[in-house]
Amino acid sequence: MPRDADRTRTRLLTAARAEFAEHGIAGARVDRIAAAAKTNKQMIYAYFGNKDALFDTVFDRHIGEWLAEVDFDATDLPGYAGRLFDYFEADPAALRLVTWYRLERRTG
Repeated sequence: MPRDADRTRTRLLTAARAEFAEHGIAGARVDRIAAAAKTNKQMIYAYFGNKDALFDTVFDRHIGEWLAEVDFDATDLPGYAGRLFDYFEADPAALRLVTWYRLERRTG
């Protein structure tokens, strides 16, 4: 069966999102991510460089999805807050990613 780099990369990102949401950056294990993605951990290093870069890719992808799905309207901040609440309510892992980011990354 030929390799499909895009499919492997997508599986790694999906597995990493779940792992980081559950365990944070420090607690996440590349072995578990690779096993969940049905590949080997060398692929993580080949595609992303290291675990921190993988988290950054997962987080950046999450932010892109968030911005695409939750319409920001400066003239309707209560509506935006409601949409944001609904987004995180529907996807608790997304909220956990943001929380882990704030806990484990320096923001200032």
